Amino acid sequence: MTLKACKKEEKMDRGFQKKFKFEGSITVLTQMMVDPAATEKRGGAKNLPLRPGEILDVIQFTNQEQILCRNSQRRYGYVPRAVMLPL
Repeated sequence: MTLKACKKEEKMDRGFQKKFKFEGSITVLTQMMVDPAATEKRGGAKNLPLRPGEILDVIQFTNQEQILCRNSQRRYGYVPRAVMLPL
C-alpha cells in the first residue's frame, strides 16, 4: 500500500469516528453477508447503501435493530439486522 493510500484511509477512518462519535480503535468483530433475497437499498445520512450478497465488516453491534458496518469501499454506516446473515 502506498503512503498516499494509507493517508487516505486514515482520513476516512477519522471522518467515520467523528461522524458516528466512535471512540477507540476500529476493529472488525466479524463479517456478515447481506441477504441475497433483500432488495437493494440506498444509503441515507448514516445508513450504508446495500447490495444483495455483499460481504460487510461488522464494527459494532449497536442495538437490536442496527449494526455498524463497513463495506469494501471503506464506507461506514448502519445496516438493519433483519437483512444480515452470518457467514
